[in-house]
Amino acid sequence: MQFSMHHIQVRKRHAKEAEKKMTPYPHPSRWGRFLDNLLVAIAIVGPAATIPQIITIFSSHSAGEVSLFSWLIYTILDIPWIVYGFAHKEVPIITAYTLWFLVNGAVVVGVLIYGH
Repeated sequence: MQFSMHHIQVRKRHAKEAEKKMTPYPHPSRWGRFLDNLLVAIAIVGPAATIPQIITIFSSHSAGEVSLFSWLIYTILDIPWIVYGFAHKEVPIITAYTLWFLVNGAVVVGVLIYGH
């Protein structure tokens, strides 16, 4: 199951004022850089947790217990997050939701091929 990634940001809301208050990326503090890197790691580990589901579907040639509707919605809902990530230049969001889109899409393909 997928979780939403939240981040604290006022970028682009009031362009010039927000630019003055933005922290640079990567963050200047050790703690901030740790959080930046942690979010990128989570962005990779979360979708990787879906790989066993994909392997099960394609190795067993069965997806009868998997909901096409749910996985299709997960896949579709990843698209606005990807666009948002690019619009705000947020690497963790781009990484996470692109990977989620790929693994969710793989489950959808498996259900279409092997579902009842």
